[in-house]
Amino acid sequence: MGMDLYPGYMNYLAGGRLKELAAGLLELLKECTVCPHHCRVNRQKGELGFCRAGWEVEIAGYGPHFGEEPPLVGWSGSGTIFFSHCNLGCVFCQNFEISRGKEGEKVSLEELASIMLALQERGCHNINLVTPSHYVPQIIAALSLAAEEGLRIPLVYNCGGYEERSTLESLDGLIDIYMPDFKYADPEVGMRLSRAPDYPRVAKEALKEMHRQVGDLEIDARGLARRGLIIRHLVLPEGLAGTREVMDFIAREISPYSYINLMDQYYPAGEARRYGALARRITAAEFGEALRAARRASPHFRLEFS
Repeated sequence: MGMDLYPGYMNYLAGGRLKELAAGLLELLKECTVCPHHCRVNRQKGELGFCRAGWEVEIAGYGPHFGEEPPLVGWSGSGTIFFSHCNLGCVFCQNFEISRGKEGEKVSLEELASIMLALQERGCHNINLVTPSHYVPQIIAALSLAAEEGLRIPLVYNCGGYEERSTLESLDGLIDIYMPDFKYADPEVGMRLSRAPDYPRVAKEALKEMHRQVGDLEIDARGLARRGLIIRHLVLPEGLAGTREVMDFIAREISPYSYINLMDQYYPAGEARRYGALARRITAAEFGEALRAARRASPHFRLEFS
């Protein structure tokens, strides 16, 4: 493997630093403050908080994925692991059965490490952790095992943007590529659609911390993501996502050169049909306005569409 894909977590293997970090994070589960909900339940004893995830990791599947952003997919796919449960309650979730925990298989830390290694063996360009926020301690513990056994590909932290800053700070140097959503600009919308009234404030702090750690997206000569930040924004009907405010914030306080996936793929999933405007897809005019908002915010944005 070329040094241009040397993953950050390799710097933590020497002297058992990665194992020590994992042990410290696992202690957080005794009175869980891993995410912004601060439920303070003892997950080591199986108590459940907002996310409904306990001590054991549950996954809904894994494998090479070719539907992600091109710099992640390459020619062999992104090594995706779909974690069950979620620390958001999005009424329109397109993975409703996974996020609500009705689909999932319990895996040990050793099994999770083996999955990471198997994805590398299949030629995947990265390990893509989908909805990892509530399992950060267990993931880092499994990463420690996998790295000791030869894992050498970058880590992608693929999340909803509702992240605890102190948890992110503990990941500094471990995550190569952060890929958060930035869902809403309006706290009321965050409460009504995701049960997170502080979503805009929390997401802004999270994106700032992620960008501090990894910077703008770097793509190597082969077209593969090496390190950096990818931001996803799903355009919602009737401007519910606050796209203009989101784009202005990114340009002003993250980077005018940000890599942004502006998504027009919204459809009424989950409980969306009970929420007025969410009962329909977005129109071409609505997406056009979102695109203009992004281009007005910064002509230097690297825009991807899906």
